[in-house]
Amino acid sequence: MAGQENKVIKSGIWYIISNILIRAVGIITSPIYTRILTPAEKGVADAFNSYISIFTTVTCLCLIYSVGRAKLDFKDRFDGYMSSIQTLSSGFGLLVLAGVCMNMKYVQRLLPYQKAEIFLMFLYLILYPSLDYMQYKYRFEYKYKENILISVIICISTVVFSVGLIFAMPDDKAFAKILGTVLPGLIVGVWCYITLLCRGKVLYNREYWIYALKIGLPMIPHGLALVLLNKIDSIMIQKMCGETELGIYTTGYSFAVLLSVVTNAIGQAWLPWFNEKLYGGEKEAVKEKNLLLMQLGCFLTLGFVAVGPEVIKLLCSRNFWDAMWIIPPVAVGTLCQYFYTNYVNVELFYKKTFIIALNSIAAAVINVFLNWLFIGKYGYLAAAYTTVAGYFILMILHYIAVRWILKEKIYRDGVYFVLLLCTGTAGCLFLFTYQTILLRYAVITALTIAALFFRKDELLMLYASVRKRRGKE
Repeated sequence: MAGQENKVIKSGIWYIISNILIRAVGIITSPIYTRILTPAEKGVADAFNSYISIFTTVTCLCLIYSVGRAKLDFKDRFDGYMSSIQTLSSGFGLLVLAGVCMNMKYVQRLLPYQKAEIFLMFLYLILYPSLDYMQYKYRFEYKYKENILISVIICISTVVFSVGLIFAMPDDKAFAKILGTVLPGLIVGVWCYITLLCRGKVLYNREYWIYALKIGLPMIPHGLALVLLNKIDSIMIQKMCGETELGIYTTGYSFAVLLSVVTNAIGQAWLPWFNEKLYGGEKEAVKEKNLLLMQLGCFLTLGFVAVGPEVIKLLCSRNFWDAMWIIPPVAVGTLCQYFYTNYVNVELFYKKTFIIALNSIAAAVINVFLNWLFIGKYGYLAAAYTTVAGYFILMILHYIAVRWILKEKIYRDGVYFVLLLCTGTAGCLFLFTYQTILLRYAVITALTIAALFFRKDELLMLYASVRKRRGKE
């Protein structure tokens, strides 16, 4: 049992580190693209990725949400399950591609791309999900080395391919950037597809397909609603305020949501262990460990808020310095996401994905209404606060679903709301110290010392577990 705990801890730590480092590579290489591409060329390539984010929610049927629970329900047949759902999603993606090819004229009216780019997009949507399936499979099997290797290969090869192709195709740099992004995913996706198929040896299994569709299909509106929740503020600022205000807003927003790279990595590392413990009825273990993770999330949020002004001033020209005022509310909104994921995990465990979808749609509609109500009156800054409101409402809805519909009490809900309230208040108070560096860093230093003091026992245990595991290897 101790060996399994150590395996979980080490897997989680390395998964978090790898996600942060990979994201760091993306940030470091971003200036390269801004120097070798025009804003219009970069915009075309970025829009291509946005379309993929939207379409993949539909073409992959959101079957990936079924993987965590399937690992428990089909323990001895998990490879076969993964092979089977891969066939289902790729088969549906192939049908979509065939429909696109037969109606290319109409599709080109909707998408601002040439035939080759559209074909490439939907071919990518057929094969890339296999890469996600393989990484999810490794994650729930605690095979962190293989998982990290795939991420590193994709990250580095995307940069190499993109830059190389841009210089090789100077007359069509936008398409070169698109090709450089898509090719690594296609190549690794083909390898993942073949590997999953060879291991599972199952193309069709009615039981698996029905199981996956029951969990996945209701998550499609959830995925689309989250895309709307993430993107609608930018669209409305552009329409109601202008391009300059949008540029300032997205600059601050982009930094603030970097916090989600860390919190999402923590959440994904936690999920396999959470599923196993809940499946075994060990709710007290979940309650104890999860509280520590939520406290960590609150501390990281305040850290992001504290260093925001210096990061913006370091990376941006003076014209963008107002972006610093966007950071506190958006960071708190990201923390709300981190908190509500706990309740989403419970809903997924009990396969109540219909509830997840309803909650996401409701929150997206409320967010659109709040944006319409306040952006025109108070400007682009209002969108940052409607973002907090949208994610907080989503958290409340998921809490109600778990506590009163599923009738599950797994977390220390009252403590969580107090933590969130205190962190949100502290984040807003930091706004008054944004012009006073010494006071701000004195506060965050004091908070760090207090956190280390009150959680020193857990940190020492974590260090001992990892060191012990390393010694055995």
